Order: sequence, then C-alpha cells, then structure tokens
Amino acid sequence: MPVEEISQQLAPYLEAFDRVPKTPLHQAAMERFLELGFPTSREEDWKFTNLAPLTRMSFEPAEPGDAKVAAKILSALPPGPRIVFLNGRRLTPAEPNRSLETRLDFRKRPFVALNTAFLSDLATVHVKGILAEPVHVIYISLPGGRPRMAHPRNLFVFESGAQGSVIETYVGENVYFNNAVTEIIAGEGAVVEHVKLQRESLDAFHISTIHIEQGRGSVVTSRSFALGGALARTEINAVLDEGSECTLNGLYAVDGHRHVDTRTVIDHAKPHATSHELYKGILNDRSSAVFNGKIIVRKDAQKTDAKQTNKNLVLSEDATINTKPQLEIFADDVRCTHGATVGQLDSDSIFYLRSRGIGEQAARAMLIEAFTREIADGIKSQAFRDYVESLL
Repeated sequence: MPVEEISQQLAPYLEAFDRVPKTPLHQAAMERFLELGFPTSREEDWKFTNLAPLTRMSFEPAEPGDAKVAAKILSALPPGPRIVFLNGRRLTPAEPNRSLETRLDFRKRPFVALNTAFLSDLATVHVKGILAEPVHVIYISLPGGRPRMAHPRNLFVFESGAQGSVIETYVGENVYFNNAVTEIIAGEGAVVEHVKLQRESLDAFHISTIHIEQGRGSVVTSRSFALGGALARTEINAVLDEGSECTLNGLYAVDGHRHVDTRTVIDHAKPHATSHELYKGILNDRSSAVFNGKIIVRKDAQKTDAKQTNKNLVLSEDATINTKPQLEIFADDVRCTHGATVGQLDSDSIFYLRSRGIGEQAARAMLIEAFTREIADGIKSQAFRDYVESLL
C-alpha cells in the first residue's frame, strides 16, 4: 500500500517496515495493522485511554544502544539465568531457532499485528521438566536523543507436568515505544509462575499483550507490576481448560500526569476450573488509571469458581480511576464474585501511628507499603521479591 494512501499516523511504521527483511507472515500482519489502525476512544475497550500522545509521535526502529549503560542497569537486577535484549537486539546467545508457535490471532488486535509485522527475534523459554531457577527476560531501552521503537516477543512453553518461573522486566531511559507480546502455554498438569515488571522510563510508551493458554489441570500464576511509562497499557487474556487454576494479580502505581491501563479477560472455556484475581492501584497528583476485568463462563463450564477484586488507593483529589469489573456467565452451576473499591488512606490509622510517635509522612508510607505488599509477597524468588519490594 503506497504511503500516500494511509494516514499520517501510520506512515512512519510502513516506512520502517519497508526497510526490514520480511516473510509472508510479516507482510500479512503489516497489511492488517494498516487496515485496523490505532484504536480510538470511540472503541469501548479504549474508552478511557487516549493514544494521541503516542500516535502523534514518529518513532524510528531502535539502533544499538550503549552496552556500558546496559551493564550498569543489569548489575542492579537480581542475578540468575537471563535472556537480555538491548534496544530490541539480543545480547545473550540465542537458542536454536524455533518456529513461532503462536496461538494469537492478530486480525483483531492492531498492536499484536504491529508486533508480528516487525518480529525479528524471539525470547523462547521451553520447559520439559522442572526449572531450578527463574529465567529472567530483560528488555533494556536506551534510544539516545531520538524516539525509537521496539517490538519484544516472548514465547514461554511449559510441557505436560513441567514446573518453573519466568520473569519479564522492562527498563529504559528517555523517549521510546515498546510494543510487547507474550504467549504462555501451559501443558496438562503444568505449574507456571509468570512475573512482569514494567519499569519503563517515565517518558516512554508501553503497550503489552499477554496471552495465557492452559491445559487440563494446569496451574498458572501471573503477577504484573506497572510502575513506569508516561502511557502504559497491559492486556492479559487467559483461556482455561478443565480443572485448571489461574491467578492474575497485579499492581499499578502512577503519579504526575501519567496514565496506566490494565485489561484482563479470564475465559472459563471448560468445567471445574478456578480463577482468582486481585489488582491494586495507587494514584497520585493528576495521574489516571483504568482497570477493566472480565470473567467469561462458557455454557458448558459448569462448576466454575471465579473471584475478581480491584482495589484503588487515591492519594490526590486530582487523580482519576475508572474501574469496571465484569461477569459474563452462560452456565448455571457456578460460583462467581467480583467487586471494586476506591478510597483514600485511612485517617484513623494515620492518627493511630502518629500517636505512637511516627511522623505523618512515615505513617503514610507504612500504610501504602502495607497496601502493596500483598501483591509482591507471593513471588517465589526471594531475590526478585526483595527487589520488587525495595521499589515499592
């Protein structure tokens, strides 16, 4: 499609695409992205997230970054097995190439289509037995003086009976756009822990799609921490088979004029599955946040047990939260609950702590830490749990 026939918003992506190697898959994905375009607030799923700050900028493909700065950033992260990318380029040795075992349909997802169009390297973790240590996939963005973009792609496959943990971390400096896609495939009876830590630059844009597909009797726990980015959105979709169990927990924290959007869909496709969901948010200054959580119970998914909770702590009168928990139930023998709360720090608790000689700022910090701790406490890796708690 000629550049002049598409919108000004999409032209930079097509121009960048014309300069990279491509396969029929890449070509089909780019054509679909150009057809879909960027979502607008007229679409229900994007009603409270304005992408104008992203779409009015022109991003170029990322170039090699400063390895010395990357090494300094890595030294501050917990040690262990790592797959490291700098500006979208792998720094650690790659495994033998695997075909893209994608379960994601990019035809209805513009950002997944865009990611697929630029797919060049894949962070793959393929587990057949038991992982002794978590595998840490780290994306470092150091764009320099010009806005850059990268499209991270992760594939985590746990075969039947496999067990282990994978961690994604995103960090960076200056202005850039990361458009990430992660697929987690849990085979029959697999036990999987997934942790995502988003610590992008406060001037960066972060769009992430996580797709979880669970086999019969599998157990998947995913924890997402959204602490960075000027504009950030994470979409998590989980499809549950019979007798499986899914836990989605997360924390988002924003201040200034930053915006964070979290959307989850747990699809109970088969009977006797269980899901738990707890997301917490902290908002300060003039920041804004969106939480949209949906639980779907299919017609034949009898004996479903699902619980969803969203709690928000608003520290400023100028902060805004839009929360929308949803249930779509098509079966009759189920147990499902959902709820959302929005509140401020408890004045009685602050008064109690101050009466014990604790200053007001310290008292507020203690209450905020107690609010966040529940999400971080479940991380299996002691080193990474300590690291996350130090950030919080």
